[in-house]
Amino acid sequence: MAPTRTRRLAPGGSIDAHRHDDHQIVYAGRGVLTVTTSAGSWVAPATRAIWVPAGTVHAHRAYGELDLHLVGLPVTENPLGLETPTVLAVSPLLRELLIAYTRAEDDDRPERARLRAVLLDQLRASAQQPLHLPTPTTPLLRALCDILRADPADSRTLAELGHLVGASDRTLSRLFRGDLGMTFPQWRTQLRLHHALILLTERTPVTAVAHQCGWSSTSAFIEVFRRTFGHTPGSHRTE
Repeated sequence: MAPTRTRRLAPGGSIDAHRHDDHQIVYAGRGVLTVTTSAGSWVAPATRAIWVPAGTVHAHRAYGELDLHLVGLPVTENPLGLETPTVLAVSPLLRELLIAYTRAEDDDRPERARLRAVLLDQLRASAQQPLHLPTPTTPLLRALCDILRADPADSRTLAELGHLVGASDRTLSRLFRGDLGMTFPQWRTQLRLHHALILLTERTPVTAVAHQCGWSSTSAFIEVFRRTFGHTPGSHRTE
């Protein structure tokens, strides 16, 4: 069963790969959480939660001090109709509901049933967020993506990277779309955003984050971050 409770993870802490017969909502009240499966990784700061469908083998990792709020739902109850892990926007109201519901004792009181009903209503209204970094399955893409994971600031073109792995940029572009469902620039931007969230959690200055993640300027990084998360990197560092 997927538990409903609150758990604290220290910076760098992790929960090894496991699965539940239930669905699960995973929310980090502070810090940054990553959920990883064989299909890729999903990242969530304190303004996001992650939906993990029943039967999904997944692992957790904490960046920064993490208050992990877990909500288990029966496999017969899927308020979102989602069959794959998904990042969801967390409104101020949903945040308080998740915290209250996972800290209270799990019982059959009418008050708790009403709290749960409102929580599920808020989940249904949550916008889905494109914060999935898929893991490639083809050897060529794995080799290329490993190069960029080692240095997200690497600004080489797809053609230049193709010389290193022994493939043309046309072949690699086709593989990105077919294997990962996104273009090379989209995947690299997702990688850089994931890395940026981790660096910000470690209190790295915004200008240094922009440089270490490969943006051409701090202002360009701030704009991409704001469009993706709805707030600036500076405000993220104060959460």
